[in-house]
Amino acid sequence: MKRYCLALDLKNDPKLISEYKTYHENVWPEITKSIKDSGIEDAEIYCVGNRLFMILEVNDTFSFDKKEQMDANNPKVQEWETLMWNYQQALPMAKKGEKWLLMEKIYELDK
Repeated sequence: MKRYCLALDLKNDPKLISEYKTYHENVWPEITKSIKDSGIEDAEIYCVGNRLFMILEVNDTFSFDKKEQMDANNPKVQEWETLMWNYQQALPMAKKGEKWLLMEKIYELDK
């Protein structure tokens, strides 16, 4: 199994951050299904201030290209993404249209 770590910022507004967290307490079932169907076995999101950090553990069927295609063709995922973008903002180094950015692993304890 592979692990990917990604980062994204929220708009720096305590009310919006609170609403975003509330949405993630009850993620729509269609979104959970889409995540699992893409080959993601586990997903966690952490927050500090307005910075988000996501860990994905994926199986061999997963690819970011496949996930992007699946999401583009799923109206419920598009609805969720549009809603979430009300709370999210791109990282300063993101290119136009980029949201979650893949992080580079720079350290591992037992390596």
